[in-house]
Amino acid sequence: MRRPTALSRLVLTVLALALPFTAPFEAAAADRITGEPFATRSEVYAPHAMAATSHPLATQIALDVMKDGGSAVDAAIAANAALGLMEPTGNGIGGDLFAIVWDPKTGKLHGYNGSGRSPKSLTLDEFRRRGLAAVPPHGPLPVSVPGTVDGWFALHGRFGRRPMAENLAPAIRYAREGHPVHQTIAYYWDRSVPVLSKWPGFAEQFTVDDGRGGRRAPRTGEMWRNPNLADTLQQIADGGRDAFYKGGIARTIDAYFKASDGFLSYEDLASHEGEWVEPVSTNYRGYDVWELPPNGQGIAALQILNILEGYDLKGYGFGSPEHVHLFTEAKKLAFADRAASYADPDHYRTPVERLVSKAYAAERRRLISMDRAMKAAEPGVIPQLNEGDTIYLTVADPDGMMVSLIQSNYRGMGSGMAPPGLGFILQDRGEQFVLKEGHPNSYAPGKRPFHTIIPAFVTKDGKPWLSFGVMGGAMQPQGHAQILINMIDFGMNLQEAGDAPRIQHDGSTEPAGQNIAMADGGELDLETGFPYATVRELMRRGHSVRFAHGPYGGYQAIMVNPEGGYVGASESRKDGQAAGY
Repeated sequence: MRRPTALSRLVLTVLALALPFTAPFEAAAADRITGEPFATRSEVYAPHAMAATSHPLATQIALDVMKDGGSAVDAAIAANAALGLMEPTGNGIGGDLFAIVWDPKTGKLHGYNGSGRSPKSLTLDEFRRRGLAAVPPHGPLPVSVPGTVDGWFALHGRFGRRPMAENLAPAIRYAREGHPVHQTIAYYWDRSVPVLSKWPGFAEQFTVDDGRGGRRAPRTGEMWRNPNLADTLQQIADGGRDAFYKGGIARTIDAYFKASDGFLSYEDLASHEGEWVEPVSTNYRGYDVWELPPNGQGIAALQILNILEGYDLKGYGFGSPEHVHLFTEAKKLAFADRAASYADPDHYRTPVERLVSKAYAAERRRLISMDRAMKAAEPGVIPQLNEGDTIYLTVADPDGMMVSLIQSNYRGMGSGMAPPGLGFILQDRGEQFVLKEGHPNSYAPGKRPFHTIIPAFVTKDGKPWLSFGVMGGAMQPQGHAQILINMIDFGMNLQEAGDAPRIQHDGSTEPAGQNIAMADGGELDLETGFPYATVRELMRRGHSVRFAHGPYGGYQAIMVNPEGGYVGASESRKDGQAAGY
């Protein structure tokens, strides 16, 4: 992320204070005949099924699977497998997976936590011996067990209709025959190569010959093939989940880490199990918003919404100083609890019921001043210890099943650790641990780290209304809340709600690293499109406003059309597509 210089900050501040106040977005809708000022395109409507992913080819794969009789879960697995090939900058079978599934037969939501645990042989003392104050972002130390493949088979075992070999076949074919790399993916791939090429197996498997004796990332439109990944996926198609966790793939990973000063072992892989979990909800102005409980950060979105429900956001208007200020302050309060209390439930019992209650939101709301930005935010619940980059996709099938699925290697392309001949990179999710004792998210062997990736779902009067997600680290709960505020408070349609300029607050105390507390109010990133008068007023209230390129997330969504079928929307900031039939 490129930060502004001290001079550019001074110029920005002077200009902001000098400009007169004007009504936000006075003529924003003039260029669009339908009247939605922010929508980059129309919503997608389809009578039978819908898929929205961050890559058009993956979207088409999902639709093909459903046309052939597959369920939404079959389609989501097929699309996810393809995205691991086509968008390795955000996901792959070396990462973790979370999902929420609406089952029309039972009229219930089902949650799945497919996060892996830290190596059993790696201890907190080992980090100390190496003189580390935080888990490094790359290399062998941040690698935890990848939970994606297990997640696929768990979801398929309950909701799949087609053989898994058929679900994986499109990704295998594209891996062997090749596909053209899309623009945004090529951009992030190029940024990752200089950082990750030092780790064994990465350059050999994720770069191409530059013609001058060096290696580079594939470019936009260039055909990319990954025969190693094709072979790995074929092994999984033939041998099931155990081919990954207990077969030759696991043994290759084990040998690779032993040779690379690492700790992930065959035993770690063989003992892995994900788990079905109950989604957690709050009601926001008549809509039940569902997230998964920790070790993920989903309930932060619920906390933000609960706090904001006490304000007349509709009356203030989108892009007003009050809208942005209140959202930012609510985020700070929710993230203070996130840093203090979100952790592996096997090691720490997060007080979820209290954190998402309306009474607790009322307590926290009293800490917000309309006139001044808070510089520090303390958690409202003090932990009592006891003996704990990304892709998002959503699919809906003709029978009414809907899947909200998110999957990630964490930091872009992950740790850089790419075992020979396997065609994928292991995640660096372990970077999210805290290397000090006494914290709920403190590192321990065999423990799940705090997780950023979160799927979301909304029901209305007990029926499915919206399956959606916004990928992007700490942006995710902020993005979830903003999408719903845009739709429910500001009356935007599904596409416009995602395309409207976004708010991102950065600098809150994190549940990871050295866990340094926010003391300066953090930084407020405003995407292009907010009125300058709003920027000026936010500065007067004490916010530190900056410009940032790219940290605003990636949105996909499917909504139930009350007239029949589905409505789809896809992120304008990514390479994706919403489509149906």
